[in-house]
Amino acid sequence: MKRFLIAGASSGIGYALADALLQQQHEVLSLSRTTPDLPVAQHISYDVKDSNEPPAIDGVLDGLVYCPGSINLKPFKSLKQTDFQNDLDISLHGAIKIIQRYLPNLQQSPQASIVLFSTVAVQTGMPYHTSVAAAKGAVEGFARALAAELAPKIRVNVIAPSLVKTPLAARLTDNDTKIQAAADRHPLKRIGEANDIAAMASFLLSDNTSWMTGQVLHIDGGMSSLKL
Repeated sequence: MKRFLIAGASSGIGYALADALLQQQHEVLSLSRTTPDLPVAQHISYDVKDSNEPPAIDGVLDGLVYCPGSINLKPFKSLKQTDFQNDLDISLHGAIKIIQRYLPNLQQSPQASIVLFSTVAVQTGMPYHTSVAAAKGAVEGFARALAAELAPKIRVNVIAPSLVKTPLAARLTDNDTKIQAAADRHPLKRIGEANDIAAMASFLLSDNTSWMTGQVLHIDGGMSSLKL
C-alpha cells in the first residue's frame, strides 16, 4: 500500500483517480475546496489560489497529483491580462505551491512520483487556446526542469489530454451535438472520459513506471499525432 495526495480530488479526473487508487487499497489524501464523496484518509480544505500556504501533513507521500486547471477559451483580442494571470495562478503557481509545501513528505519515500497536467493545445496550435496553452506550456517546461532537479529519487511526468468529459468541460459537452462534433475531430472518434486519464495517472504513480521521468504523455484520442 502506498500513500498519495491528490489536489483536485473532489471531481473530474482527480475524483476518478482517487476512486481507482482506493480500489487498489492505497491510502489517499485529498486537497481541494470541497470534500470528495470518497473514503479518503484525510481531506485538506484549500483553494490553490489562496495566498496562504496549505496546511502541513505528517508522514511519507509516495506520490502527488496536481489536477486543478481551467478551460478559458476566448479569442486572443477578447482576453485580458487577468485571464492569463488567472490561468497561470491555477495551473502553474498552484502546482508550485503544493509541490514546495509537500516536497519534504515526498522526499521520505524511496521513490516518489509527481504527476502534472497539460493540454493537447500546447503541442497542437488551436484557436482560442492562447491563455490555457500559455499556462500549460509553462507547466511542461517546469516539469522537465523539476524532473532533472529531483532525479533520481522523485519522478515528474505530465499528462496532456484532449477534451475530457468532466465538470470543468461542462459547457463544451453539455449536449449530444457538441459531444459528437468534438468526437469527430479526434482520430478515435470520441472524447475522453475521466477514467481514461485516471488510468494513465495511476500508471505513472506505480512502480511500473520507475524508469520514466521528464515525459509529457499525450492521451488525446490521437489528436496530437494523427491526421486522418
